[in-house]
Amino acid sequence: MGHRSRASDEQLLRSCDPEEFGLFYRRHERVMLGFFVRATGRGELAVDLTAETFARAFESRANFDPRRGAARAWLFGVARHVLAESLARGRVEAAARERLGMAPITLDDRLVATVEEAVQEFDDALVEEWLRELTPDQRNAVRERVLEERSYREIAGELECSEAVVRQRVSRGLALLRRDLEEGSA
Repeated sequence: MGHRSRASDEQLLRSCDPEEFGLFYRRHERVMLGFFVRATGRGELAVDLTAETFARAFESRANFDPRRGAARAWLFGVARHVLAESLARGRVEAAARERLGMAPITLDDRLVATVEEAVQEFDDALVEEWLRELTPDQRNAVRERVLEERSYREIAGELECSEAVVRQRVSRGLALLRRDLEEGSA
């Protein structure tokens, strides 16, 4: 696999080789599972939604435009459409999987464990993705105050600045995150 394992997501999506798309799948499977478990609360449903999302992504990979955003963001767009359609119909659509000749998925102990791990990885990956949108000062302040639950006084002492500066960084960082989340859900 050598050079393919170093290929970017964009390169993997442009390829017509199913093996290369398989690498794209393996890179993002756990995050998709985590997304769907968080959205539905049901592991077996998350597995079906993930499979359908990747089947649709494979079929529509020519529509991916890297100028409009990263491959992972595009994949989340596909996932949101699959989820919305499934909620509207009251069931998970399997049309793309059927067109591609994919076998039905059997939920076994290994897959259940994978789903459970994916939820934690999704949470971690999503938080890191959100934090990347902040300036380094804001990111550090939000991480220390919110994730590490440290006091403003402790953080200010470590950064050799005032508590007011730390409060301002946390406040601005959280406001930016809130705005991005609200825009993303609109």
